[in-house]
Amino acid sequence: MSETISVPAGERRVVRVFALDMRPEQVRFLREEPGAIADALGDGDLDPDHVVILKISDLEEVGLAGYLTEGSGVEAAEVEAAREKLDALYGHVLILHSRAFHDRPAELHPSSRVRLVATFGRPATDWSGPPIETESAKPQARPPSPRETRGQARRIGAIVFAVFMALILLLLVMVLW
Repeated sequence: MSETISVPAGERRVVRVFALDMRPEQVRFLREEPGAIADALGDGDLDPDHVVILKISDLEEVGLAGYLTEGSGVEAAEVEAAREKLDALYGHVLILHSRAFHDRPAELHPSSRVRLVATFGRPATDWSGPPIETESAKPQARPPSPRETRGQARRIGAIVFAVFMALILLLLVMVLW
């Protein structure tokens, strides 16, 4: 076992990169076997949807640094600060997003074949912006509710029925007279 990594409760927007010092068949086992990643990291309650295992050579021109900035949302300046460590990696890496911990505190005890390389923070989304002033953004008249639409259809149907029955009654009166 290697070092212990503490994850606080409610951690958000953190990406950890681990080097996997394993043979390809061991990495395939990590990908395919449920619970293998949790065993390798020493935490049995990880969400596998937020754990990514990549073969570095598959990233081609983008590279690991590009994957982290473009695929995981890490700021380019943070990746540049760790570029030397990232460029020295080969084989496979495991990328662990903080959402994998279900907002609970955790203690990771990675196996000797799993080594933490870098930890990055992702910036929060800035939802502020100027008010939208286009015509389509202005409040519009609300569409009628389904109940109002059915009521209007019933009224129209009753009027059409009444007119039709009046015409039939008028026709009968003319025939009989």
